[in-house]
Amino acid sequence: MNPRSFFNCDTDALAGRCRDLAALDDVALGARLLRMTPTHDTRTEEALTAWARTALEVGRELAAEAPSPAAVAVEQAPGGVSPGEILLAEYHHRSGAVVVHTGALALADALVELVGWQAYFPPARVREAAVQHELAHRLLHGPAARTLRRRLDHRVAGVGRFHLRGHVAGADEIVAHTVAHARSGLGRSPVLLTLGLAEALPFTSAGRARTRPFPASLGG
Repeated sequence: MNPRSFFNCDTDALAGRCRDLAALDDVALGARLLRMTPTHDTRTEEALTAWARTALEVGRELAAEAPSPAAVAVEQAPGGVSPGEILLAEYHHRSGAVVVHTGALALADALVELVGWQAYFPPARVREAAVQHELAHRLLHGPAARTLRRRLDHRVAGVGRFHLRGHVAGADEIVAHTVAHARSGLGRSPVLLTLGLAEALPFTSAGRARTRPFPASLGG
């Protein structure tokens, strides 16, 4: 199928915006992903960049601990594209399976072909990265979550030498994307594909009702 048929817009302009994203390094892409998270509307660029860099470092360290996809059942289901969201995969806690959404994968493949990112995101590896992303989220509980929060060092309250560290929304997504990048062998970070899909989503029939920018995701 012609990849342009997936999008209701000037596809040359969409491809141009995606190529602009590809010129950014992983830290800048991570900061852009955080900026798109509503709770960070007023954050400084310096803070977002520092958090993105830390999340990337934690993700690279956790990559060695990620379980093999062979350790989990992987199922397929249609869909995955809706207003405000592109969901390539999600982990079902009840069954313990990762469900990969074929509609979202088809849209990702169309964008990759449209923009010329095939060397970065071969279809089979995008699917693998989506599964790895979900497995990475399973690591971000217990000690790994505490490590991430400590190293982000987002202080929300304090008295004297005592202080309370807050959650940095979106940092766990950067960590999971970084683990997926390392484990799947993609040519570029999945954060780039996520931001490209976020650009494309309003111009798809299922996603055009979106009213504000919000990042798509390789996983839930």
